[in-house]
Parts: sequence; C-alpha cells; structure tokens
Amino acid sequence: MPADRSFVLFAGTSHPELATQIARELKMRLGKIQIETFPDNEIGVHLLENVRGRDVFVLQTIARHPNLYLMELLIIVDALKRASARSITAVVPYFGYARQDRKNLNDQGGRVPITAKLVADMLEKAGVARVLTMDLHAEQIQGFFDIPVDNIFARPLLLEAAREEGWSKSVVVAPDIGSIRLARDFAGNLKVDYAIVDKRRVTAKRVEAGALIGDVQGKNVILVDDICSTGETLTKASWVCKKFGAKAIRAVVTHGLLIGSAFEESAIEKMFVTNTVPLPKGSNPKIEAVTVAPLFAKAIDSMVGAKSISSLFQ
Repeated sequence: MPADRSFVLFAGTSHPELATQIARELKMRLGKIQIETFPDNEIGVHLLENVRGRDVFVLQTIARHPNLYLMELLIIVDALKRASARSITAVVPYFGYARQDRKNLNDQGGRVPITAKLVADMLEKAGVARVLTMDLHAEQIQGFFDIPVDNIFARPLLLEAAREEGWSKSVVVAPDIGSIRLARDFAGNLKVDYAIVDKRRVTAKRVEAGALIGDVQGKNVILVDDICSTGETLTKASWVCKKFGAKAIRAVVTHGLLIGSAFEESAIEKMFVTNTVPLPKGSNPKIEAVTVAPLFAKAIDSMVGAKSISSLFQ
C-alpha cells in the first residue's frame, strides 16, 4: 500500500492501540486531533489539520464506556462536517447498543427502546456518510441505516487462530439459539459437526441453559459467539457441554467485553477474542487477543479504491 494517501484516518479515545495498528497496516500516520474534557465533563474536539475536500475515516469502538465514546464520535463527526470534509466514514469495530434491536413482547413487554436504530439515526444526523463495522450482533441492523453499511467478519482470523492451536478436529457449539448461524458457518469452514445449547435469557444479567442439541460425547468443543459480556452465556454452555461428556472446551469470540469476572468460573480452557474491544487490564491469562487491524486496513483500502469488500471473505 502506498504511503501517500488522499484520505485521513482519525481516532477517538476508545481504542488508540487498534487505530495505530490499522494506520501502520495502511502505511500512514493517524490524523492529528485534540480531544479534551472540560471541568463539567463536556467533550471538546479540535482538528489539528486541514480536512477540506478529503475523505475521512474515524475509528471509535463503542464499548467499555459506550455513552462517552458514542458522544465523542458524534462530536468528532460534527467537527469534520463543519471543517468541510468531503465524506466521513465511521469505523466502529464494536457497534454498541446493537443487542437492543427489536421489541420482544414475550420477554419484556412492549415498552422498550430499539437502541440500535437510535444510534443509526444519530450517526446519520451527525453527518456520517458510511459505516464500517465488524460482526454486527444482528445483520438486519444494516437496514436501520439509509447510508451504506459494510459489516465485515472476524471469522477468517479466528479460524486461523483455531487451526494454528490445533483445534480443527472439534465439534463447534452455539451457546444459544442466536449464535446458530455463526456456529454453522464456523463448523462449515472447519468441515466438522456443530451442536446447539438451548439458552433462555431471564434478565439482562441472568441466563439459563439446559438442553443440548447435538453430540459432544468424548469430543473436543469450540464454543462460538459474537459477544462475551459477563461471560454467563459461555460459562453455562461450557458446563452443559461438560455434563454431556465433552472433553476439552475452548471458545472463540469476536467482541470480548469481559465485564467483571467473566469466564473465570467456566469449564473453558482457552479463549480467542479479537481486539475490536481493548482487553481489560489483568484479564484472564487463558484469554488471547487476535488483532483485526489487517482486515480493517484492507477494507478501508478497498473503500478508498472503490474495490469490492466482499471479495476479502471469498
């Protein structure tokens, strides 16, 4: 990739390490920006270079402090719009608030928000012309936008990590019904069988898991999920697999939020997560991060060069 670039890549404060890695892959420097907090905790942004007539990418992952980082992203986008940037692409490795994507009358009643749509509306209103994200919790969220949304997949990177670790001969297990497609695709790439744990979410913080659809008796298992927050879903699924006779239990997860003591009381021996979200300090040594910087760099390069992004995953 050439060093002379007609576009600019800025980073918010949510994940400077990933932004630096992507810039390095693109053989360019990050755009200069000053982000500060006033005494009353309002966010101030000052662009330190000219963006007039240029295509701009802004990296911000909406996790750890989602309210802060979402607002910061909106303010950066507003500053870019008022500085006459030609186009603004929000690079959002983890799209926060995506789990609230519909009104589920059976579980919570009808008086709930659809926050995924709300965030989509705010990004568009602020001036975002395009969104680049990874492993949306629900792919139909793309339809909440009236601008292009490119949803790229971590699967190639996680598959490579699993193969290098010698996990190829395993049963892939979906820890809940929502992860079936993810598990099926992962199993298809490994050319192995898959199984499903029947999980029911009781509250926002508590899940119940019981039945297993499929056979794990005497076999190694790879649990596959897009998000690990408190770790309760994966923990319950790991013990269900153990109950049904599984041997070694591993996991691969795209977005490792890893809140509190997530994963520590599970039967999982090792977990790969991507770095769409920065790992918390002092995280479990059994958790290993896989960088998504090369994929995001290729996607950005494809967008700038008007090339197909889907070809990256064929």
